[in-house]
Amino acid sequence: MTVSSPLPAIAIPAPAALDIRLEVPDDDAWIEALHEVSFGPGRFARAAFRVRERIAVDPQFSYIAEIDGERAASVRMTPIGVGGGEGYLLGPLMTDPGFRKQGAGRALVRHVCDLALARPEIAFVLLVGDFAYYGPLGFVPTVPNAIRFPGPVDPARVLVHSHDPQMAEKLAGDVMSWAARSNGG
Repeated sequence: MTVSSPLPAIAIPAPAALDIRLEVPDDDAWIEALHEVSFGPGRFARAAFRVRERIAVDPQFSYIAEIDGERAASVRMTPIGVGGGEGYLLGPLMTDPGFRKQGAGRALVRHVCDLALARPEIAFVLLVGDFAYYGPLGFVPTVPNAIRFPGPVDPARVLVHSHDPQMAEKLAGDVMSWAARSNGG
C-alpha cells in the first residue's frame, strides 16, 4: 500500500516508494537495534517504557514502513485505559537514521491512528512526544498532570489525538491496561 504524506510535499520529501506493512517476527532484531540507536540506554527508564513493561503491545498495531523495499521506520501501539476510556499509547516510533526526514515516521503515525480511531470503542491515542512533530498529525496537549504514568513525564509532552474535540481537556487518570480499568483498577 502506498501512503500519501500528511503534510504538504514541500515539507516532507516524498520517497519513491513508501509501503506500510504489519511487523513480523523477522523484524524483531532490527527493531531492537533501532530502539537502542534511537533512545540509547536511558530508554528503560522512560515512563512509556514502564507502561509497555506492564501491558503488551497490540500486534495488530505494530507496523513497519519501507522505502524502496528497505525497512525505514517502526511503530507500535499499546492498549491502555485512562479515566474510563479505552485508547492506545503510541510508541515507540523510530526511524532509521538513513531514512529520516522522508515521511516514513509521519506516515506510520497517521496509519495507526486512523486504524485505531476507526474502532468505535477507541476514544483516543496518547503519546509522550514533541508537539512540533505530532501537532500537524492531529495531536494536542493534554491538561498538565491530569494523566498519570508509572514514572515521571514532562506534562507538556503528553499529547492526545481523538475524534472528540474535548478529549484533551477531559482525559484524566492513571494509565492502565484495559482489563485493570474494567476491573476497577
